[in-house]
Amino acid sequence: MESVVSAVHISNLTFRYPGNDAASFTDMNLQVNKGDRFGLFGPNGAGKTTLMNIMTGLIKADGGTVALNGVKVDGHKFRVNHMFGFVPQDFSLYQELSPKENLEFFGAWYGLDRQTIKQRTDELLTVMDLQDVRNKQVQLFSGGMKRRVNLAIGVIHNPSIIFLDEPTVGVDVQTRHAIVNYLLELNSKGTTLIYTSHQLSEAQDLCNQVAMMDQGKIVAHDSLDNLLHAHEQEDLEALFLNLTGKKFRDDV
Repeated sequence: MESVVSAVHISNLTFRYPGNDAASFTDMNLQVNKGDRFGLFGPNGAGKTTLMNIMTGLIKADGGTVALNGVKVDGHKFRVNHMFGFVPQDFSLYQELSPKENLEFFGAWYGLDRQTIKQRTDELLTVMDLQDVRNKQVQLFSGGMKRRVNLAIGVIHNPSIIFLDEPTVGVDVQTRHAIVNYLLELNSKGTTLIYTSHQLSEAQDLCNQVAMMDQGKIVAHDSLDNLLHAHEQEDLEALFLNLTGKKFRDDV
């Protein structure tokens, strides 16, 4: 039988920020299967964003390997960049451009041809309900509208893996509902989702696989149903507090 290639495979990952005495990660191992809706959760400072930045190649690990769809991130950056989309918490777009111009720019950056860019731009502007403002500057938009543009940019090249760092922070209920439903639709077509957020009720609706991080370590990793059963918890928020404690974690 042919072995199944995971969407993300992390082996013996080690990383330490320059100037820090303690390592952020030491010999970390993690696997995310293709088609998973994978949630990465933990308190502030647990290492979630750092790990996501390493998975997407924004930060280089000190040791170990990270592979997307069986291809090592280190050394195959161009090939890997076309496999995934990244929707960061901070807006990754040009505020002075319109949604249409942003999508055309990033579509070209990904190497899409003109016809595909036009098709995908029209499709995404419709899906994100941005057709009426397609030619207006993004800097005039509300936070929720900017989130939708941000998401559209992250998926314009039809990536097989999407990394999402707080994709709905600061949006209203309607926008959050629309974004989550769109992500579920993409997943139903085979797209793997790697998601982190403090919106745990939203996460429970979105994720089927969960990893809990604390102090740079994976303290639990399984299906959400299995973790809730094993730890005798009713929901993801209760599980989060059970595994990471209730002490404040927002100190510097």
